[in-house]
Amino acid sequence: MVDLVAKTPAEGLLPVTMGGLNLREVVLGVMISLAPFKGQDVQVEKLLGGALPKVGRSVSKAGQEVVWFSQGQYLVIGGAVDMLLVKHAALTDQSDAWCAITLEGVGSEAVLARLVPVDLRAGTFKRGHALRSQLGHMPLHITRTGKDAFRLMTFRSMAGTMVHEVTHKIKLLSARG
Repeated sequence: MVDLVAKTPAEGLLPVTMGGLNLREVVLGVMISLAPFKGQDVQVEKLLGGALPKVGRSVSKAGQEVVWFSQGQYLVIGGAVDMLLVKHAALTDQSDAWCAITLEGVGSEAVLARLVPVDLRAGTFKRGHALRSQLGHMPLHITRTGKDAFRLMTFRSMAGTMVHEVTHKIKLLSARG
């Protein structure tokens, strides 16, 4: 019998520290996509114990984060959900489907400005803001997690490309001094 070894999507590729920027993988644990059925938002919020985030936002409560993920769809990160939700929403386990990395440090906005076709400056994209975009040809979900910090997520199968693209831009900006 073959012994299988569990690996994270970016295992062996990260961390990268250069020019005051840190790029590292984040293991988010349980991630459940949640799409409330029509007219069921109030029941979903009751079972979640709080309001669903507005479009382009995330909310955190008691070690769990709920992130706007797409039109009418949310991602619950960091813990199991009440299974009574199945009566009010479509639920799908996404725990192994995504690669999540954080980009932190002064200059993180400059790195992302060269990769993502949206304005991620702090004046317009504040902590707790979230959006779907692209990194090159790949789908990307971005959440600002701090003043100079972002969580980037793409499909697990694209982890190597995401790490390569972000690392390449970090190197280019670091070379400028």
